[in-house]
Amino acid sequence: MQSSRSTPSTASPTSVALPPLPHLVLIPVFPGVNALDVTGPAEVFALAGHLLAGEAGPGAEAFRRPGAGYEVRMVAARRGRVETFSGIPLHVTEVFGERPDRPDTLLVPGRMDVGPEGPVPRVDEAVVAWLRATGPEAGRVASVCAGAHVTAAAGLLDGHRATTHWATAGQLAAAHRAVAVEADAIFVRSGRMWTSAGLTASMDLALALVAEDHGDDLAREIARIMVMYLQRPGGQSQFSVPLAHRAGTREDVRALRRWIGENVGADLSVPVLAGRLAMSERHFGRVFQGETGTTPGSFVEETRLETARRLLERTDRLVEDVAPACGFGSVETLYRVFRDRLGTTPTEYRRRFRLG
Repeated sequence: MQSSRSTPSTASPTSVALPPLPHLVLIPVFPGVNALDVTGPAEVFALAGHLLAGEAGPGAEAFRRPGAGYEVRMVAARRGRVETFSGIPLHVTEVFGERPDRPDTLLVPGRMDVGPEGPVPRVDEAVVAWLRATGPEAGRVASVCAGAHVTAAAGLLDGHRATTHWATAGQLAAAHRAVAVEADAIFVRSGRMWTSAGLTASMDLALALVAEDHGDDLAREIARIMVMYLQRPGGQSQFSVPLAHRAGTREDVRALRRWIGENVGADLSVPVLAGRLAMSERHFGRVFQGETGTTPGSFVEETRLETARRLLERTDRLVEDVAPACGFGSVETLYRVFRDRLGTTPTEYRRRFRLG
């Protein structure tokens, strides 16, 4: 994407034209922002700039395009020190509303606060107000992790497909019905709107933006130098099932959850599980859902599905063997669960996500 800013010049018609201005990336930051949401993409853009300038070692000359680099700037509600979630401070020199240049890319970082009820995205109102004013004029808008909630609050994602961290995808969908949330994607492009999953996916997103601007070869070289995948071999659904549910406070339920994960091929019916905790089935169902936020049956199915996915990703076992090993009564049941929960088949899942 060529910079949308014009190069200032007072040259006569016979003068040599000045090189184009670099692509301007503005990153709005706020107290508590995740540092990696800011610094990860900035590193990708910086390396792209060195390659485009022919300054990144042997072979870099092949990517040389004078003036085609990136200018990354942070902007905040006030100048000075901004503390990040990790405690590493950022130094900001630009304030919302003071920069006249039209940004080529707005990159919106995020932050999640984790409490007893799970993660909650932080929506900074000063950033939201700035995005409402600046977002429509930007060449494109990209958000990282929980930054999608900020972008959505500014109304910029209405009518678009989007993703965010898997733990808050449901909250994004519930709060912003005009946004089509794709919970398992690493990043999503919808028109000029780009969104990405949690934290480290910010660098996947930045690589995709560089690829759009300057081609796959440059993005591939950056990925090689930074020891990254150009595109990850899976979606966000690779997270562990236990992480997707509340930790709870009862040690007996926690122990049962661990036991379920270690015995997916066993009889995990509600009567059996309730008996392990010496509870009636009805009381057990209430306790388990109160501790985890889901029913025993759903938790068991998710755990079995996770085990099946892991076997399909990492082994050569036939689907006919995977189904009973994971506690599914038949191959047909395994296929049904994959279709209902992942929107694909075991065979297609293995083809897409096989590791090695």
